[in-house]
Amino acid sequence: MRKKGFSLVEMLIVLAVMATLIATITPVAMNAIRKAKAVQVAFNLKVLTAGMENKILLDSEVPENIKVIGRDIDATSYGVAYSASGGHYAIVAFTTSEVHFDSVNETLKDATDTSSVIPADALYLPGGLQDASNAKVFYRVDFDIY
Repeated sequence: MRKKGFSLVEMLIVLAVMATLIATITPVAMNAIRKAKAVQVAFNLKVLTAGMENKILLDSEVPENIKVIGRDIDATSYGVAYSASGGHYAIVAFTTSEVHFDSVNETLKDATDTSSVIPADALYLPGGLQDASNAKVFYRVDFDIY
């Protein structure tokens, strides 16, 4: 009479198959998570610069707070620096979020990882980060008002 249950060999085969599946799926899942975070950061940077540009173009004034242009953006991780001179505006949105820069750059081609894009005479929009020294990603937009 044979006993019911699994033999040690059968259990080892099942465990080997499960380990192989986990080893295959884990990098794919981690890459998807990294890409999703990068897309979210790129979207937030784009929203901040576009919102700032629209506010200036429509109302002829700089927003009083970062929440005016990015209500759902975590202001503890994002900031906006800007300068204005003779109708020329330079707007730089930046973030301290831990994100893979190359993944952000795939989505937002003009993104950079250097703070040199912030004008020397830049002011910082209240409500967000007031210092870009720890920022990981920067996105600059320049435009003119005639």
